[in-house]
Amino acid sequence: MPNIASVLKDEIARVARKETRADIQALKKSVAHYRSEIAALKRRLQQLEQAVKRQGRSRPASVQAADAGGEPEGPRVRFSARSLASQRKRLGLSAPALARLLGVSALSVYKWESGNTRPRPRQIEAIAGLRKIGRREAARRLEALAG
Repeated sequence: MPNIASVLKDEIARVARKETRADIQALKKSVAHYRSEIAALKRRLQQLEQAVKRQGRSRPASVQAADAGGEPEGPRVRFSARSLASQRKRLGLSAPALARLLGVSALSVYKWESGNTRPRPRQIEAIAGLRKIGRREAARRLEALAG
């Protein structure tokens, strides 16, 4: 006949495992529920952020400037990588020469022309200023910068 102490010990361990398993199942269920709630909240947050971004894009620049407290600076200048490349060729300049005229690096000009990056608004204004000059004026400005 087995020892009563060992039988009692085994029974206590079995009951404890059973109760622990029930508690763990309840915890697993609530964790799964919370995770699904968090995922739903993240999706909702992403949708709202996209909606805000779309709203910001759809508003006219004058309204955005008024909201920022500044005055609109006049007509906005558009930037196109293709037009920058054609403008550089029209002026007969290399990418490093154009970079010197604009006060930026040659790599920046290369990245703008390839469409990898966009110039900052201040640089876009400088690029727009180049539209009004010819080859001779561009060469004169380069000489002035070199000398």
